[in-house]
Amino acid sequence: MGILYRSSVNRKPNDSMRLIIITFMGVFLGFLIGISFPTLSLTKLGIPSGLIPKIDEMYNTDIKAGSSTQTSQNFPSTTTGSGDKNNSHNRNGTSEIWVPSNPRGAERLAPGIVAAESDFYLHRLWGNPHEDLNTKPNYLVTFTVGYKQKENIDKAVKKFSENFTILLFHYDGRTTEWDEFEWSKRAIHVSARKQSKWWYAKRFLHPDIVAPYDYIFMWDEDLGVENFDAEEYIKLVRKHGLEISQPGLEPTRGLTWQMTKKRDGLEVHKDTAERPGWCTEPNLPPCAAFVEIMAPVFSREAWRCVWYMIQNDLIHGWGLDFAVRKCVEPAHEKIGVVDSQWIVHQGLPSLGSQGETQNGKAPWQGVRERCRKEWTMFQSRLANAEKAYFKSLGIDPSNSPKQ
Repeated sequence: MGILYRSSVNRKPNDSMRLIIITFMGVFLGFLIGISFPTLSLTKLGIPSGLIPKIDEMYNTDIKAGSSTQTSQNFPSTTTGSGDKNNSHNRNGTSEIWVPSNPRGAERLAPGIVAAESDFYLHRLWGNPHEDLNTKPNYLVTFTVGYKQKENIDKAVKKFSENFTILLFHYDGRTTEWDEFEWSKRAIHVSARKQSKWWYAKRFLHPDIVAPYDYIFMWDEDLGVENFDAEEYIKLVRKHGLEISQPGLEPTRGLTWQMTKKRDGLEVHKDTAERPGWCTEPNLPPCAAFVEIMAPVFSREAWRCVWYMIQNDLIHGWGLDFAVRKCVEPAHEKIGVVDSQWIVHQGLPSLGSQGETQNGKAPWQGVRERCRKEWTMFQSRLANAEKAYFKSLGIDPSNSPKQ
């Protein structure tokens, strides 16, 4: 045992020296490789191309984390030149894409990759993307529906050609049953229980989503369309320069306002004589610049403004019909009623049945009370917003002409 002990002790200095030499050589070799790496291309090193996106990801992560300037400089810049007016420098001095004119949130993207708009066109799951669509509908028509009105909606949809995208908003949660109609298989179905047309509009009809469509029809489910042709309607809207419109209403049913009453022998009318005291100015609602919210049709440009006017929490839309005139100029010339393509408002209180009984009141009564309450709230918000804006400019709105 003593001999073995002495032998191991005698060899220990030689082993330690060998370990020191190997370690030194390894460090020196690593240093040489390290200083050579930036001058070598990834392909020459034989790095698989699949790893390059991961390197990009690491680079982006480093930028967000505020990594050192030296680390950032080891990767190619994302800009074409440091003098580009659309580029800026981050806190570490590295150059990045930053385009203020891009949509909010996309400022860091190259403009050429930004897809700011969308549509409701259906695409295949196979083949080449550019071969998916034989035609692209120019118009969009939406109906807010319950399954009980399926026959009525079937008749209405058949009045719209293949040049219209059909979008159904289902407030009763029933969607698959509609496939008994062949057209339903090509339609877009959005389902959310017990919601209104304007709730859907605010959430699913953003101007950038419906941007490809020249006109957007926002229709209720209780409309009789026997005397209506959608293509002819579009022709008249274009002919008379209407940005916001609706079909005339059959005069003996469901009529609230004289403005929306169908007039015989006319293509379009843009003003009316209302009951005494109802119109403060001849060019203001309800005597002009006015359509109802049951069956409005908006141009793409008008809808972009109206969408921003829709309040996120006021879901019945009452009061909008008196305010949409603010989205076109001059409103009394660009808002009108198409008489020769007219409809019947059947006045079915279907959405009212989706309410709940409270304080002994029937469901429809609660719904109607909220409609009236929202009208008051919307008018107040609009007036207060305009007063605040004029005040910020140092203008007294009481001295400005009525609009």
